[in-house]
Amino acid sequence: MTNVVATNQPKDFPAMLKAFLPEIQRALPKHLDGDRMSRIALTAFRRTPKLADCDPRSVFAAVIQASQLGLEPDTLGRAYLLPYAKSTKVGNVWEKTWECQFIPGWKGLVDLVSRSGQATVWTGAVYKGDKFEYRLGDNPKCDHIPGDFHGDGEPTHVYACGKVKGSDTVITEVWSIERVTRHRNKYNKVGDKHYSFENIEMYARKVVLLQVIKYMPMSADLVRAVELDHAATTGSQGLNVNDAIAGEWSPVVEEAEAKQEEKMLPPLDKVEFIKMCDDKLNPETGEIIKMGHRSMVQSGQKSASDLIDWLSKKMTVSEEIKAIINGWTPIEAEAA
Repeated sequence: MTNVVATNQPKDFPAMLKAFLPEIQRALPKHLDGDRMSRIALTAFRRTPKLADCDPRSVFAAVIQASQLGLEPDTLGRAYLLPYAKSTKVGNVWEKTWECQFIPGWKGLVDLVSRSGQATVWTGAVYKGDKFEYRLGDNPKCDHIPGDFHGDGEPTHVYACGKVKGSDTVITEVWSIERVTRHRNKYNKVGDKHYSFENIEMYARKVVLLQVIKYMPMSADLVRAVELDHAATTGSQGLNVNDAIAGEWSPVVEEAEAKQEEKMLPPLDKVEFIKMCDDKLNPETGEIIKMGHRSMVQSGQKSASDLIDWLSKKMTVSEEIKAIINGWTPIEAEAA
């Protein structure tokens, strides 16, 4: 199937976007619209002329990656489509080609954390003239009051904070811009074409935010976004563009749909359950051959919740049966 697609595919990105619009819609979560994503992607493409020099399949692949995460590129800084130069050896000659890569922005990462409903994160940049005080350790503090010239020049520090739902502890990370630069120089494998050379604040705020995200609950989308960002920095990002066009990826599945698709276990029949409750006795001696569920719970050998969990792995346990089990009051073993 991939070969057929590669042979018949449109030659430029706008035509490809139109031809494969259903594939974008299939990759998007249900609450997002394929037409809107297509228009935004086309606007991003036209705002960055160098994307026209990129392999159109790589641009489309980047749009698919953005769609899977539900992040609109070039909108409020949540995600970007950026061109990167790539040297390819053809025979004995090295030729420069361009490929597009999907880059999640720090606002996109904040969005993905917020979607889970399990945590909240935020980040900021400190400029010369701002009032900024922070303290780390077991009693962290981060106070930032922007000055009159906030936003002028380059930031001196960046910080990020995160709070897990139900927790009073705020995870705080503060880096100087010099430390951010050293970090980039150490891990950047794409040279001076890295986007941080044009927008250091965007990169710096995301770098420090990624340190805090390590301590936050991680959804599947957030894990994927972090992996893509790391791959872009190290120059190893890659989605097989032919597979993307052919639609050979796992589209986002809504939680409700995922639950419906789970294999349904057979229901636990109440009559059969009652039979399992009583002890099995030897008719001649009256001794217990097999202890029933009720005796196991009342004697303390197994808790009601443990029994429900054990039964639920094999069958669908109704609320009525759960209520019966929870009604068994444990008694002392000697009394039983």
